Amino acid sequence: MEMKKVRIGLIGAGRIGKLHGENLAHSVAQADLAAVADPMMNDEMRSWAESMGIKKCYDDPESILNDPEIDAIFICSATNTHADLIKRGALEGKHIFCEKPIDTDLKKIEETLEVVKKAGVKLQVGFVRRFDHNHKKVHDTVAEGRLGKVHVVKVTSRDPDHQSMEYIKVSGGIYMDMTIHDFDMVRYLAGSEVTEVMAYGAELSGAGYADFDDVDTTIVMMKFENGALGVIDNSRAAHYGYDQRTEVHCDKGCVQVANDRNDMSMISTADGVEISKPTWFFLERYNNAFISEAEEFTKAVLNDTPTLVNGNDGLAPVKIAMAAAKSLKEGCPVKVGDL
Repeated sequence: MEMKKVRIGLIGAGRIGKLHGENLAHSVAQADLAAVADPMMNDEMRSWAESMGIKKCYDDPESILNDPEIDAIFICSATNTHADLIKRGALEGKHIFCEKPIDTDLKKIEETLEVVKKAGVKLQVGFVRRFDHNHKKVHDTVAEGRLGKVHVVKVTSRDPDHQSMEYIKVSGGIYMDMTIHDFDMVRYLAGSEVTEVMAYGAELSGAGYADFDDVDTTIVMMKFENGALGVIDNSRAAHYGYDQRTEVHCDKGCVQVANDRNDMSMISTADGVEISKPTWFFLERYNNAFISEAEEFTKAVLNDTPTLVNGNDGLAPVKIAMAAAKSLKEGCPVKVGDL
């Protein structure tokens, strides 16, 4: 008996689009990557698509949205296109996977989610860290209740090196661009919503972030509905590798995970103890998680079950990011519900 598959159209063939495309083509059994569209479609992209076995290549996403053979779309285009593409996809009856964020405007996100709801299609937002084996273990341990009530949630997330300033000037700032993953993560780990935020930040590297009203280092403290407290620390440039650690301290104990490293060996001699550095960047650390999130999306479509990262999960971290940016600017705590 032939396996049922979800026929998928990929919108956006940049770095993240190609990552998803290759996973869908080679590693997700129930996905059939049928088409790709990118307004900047060129010979290199067409060659890549051909190597993926994609027959349909377009320079206009409408060609995918209007294709009755496409069941679902993966939106991997620029952030400012996400909301409009989600709405267009929903109106055409396509199920939707969209990279974060949905948008940076709360009203536009809310309008988009209303269109999705009325259309009755599925929406999954690309907060991939939920699907990482390490962070999922922390979540599952807390969620099963064996450690009791959550007291403190801690997330460390540090990139290995600076992004280009050309990127930084259009990134939306550290909270919307980088910490947004961590805002989703603390909600996921705490099992509760963030109610209040206090943010501290600085440019300590001299790399030029201040020119764009941005910072390279930040600490964000949070309060949760369930009474727990949280803290996130971020750096744009931890030159030893991609530093990704989580911890939840509870009534009856604590669960924490360290970094994935290039190899897990530990060499001990009279001169000291040697271990390898953390994996370099998100492509190395999270590729298995990217595969898992795509698998879960296709299962939700085929089995008509809820997606694991829904529209509200796309909205809430944007609210927290906006609260953090406001807190940094004003130097005082900000209640998320006041936005």
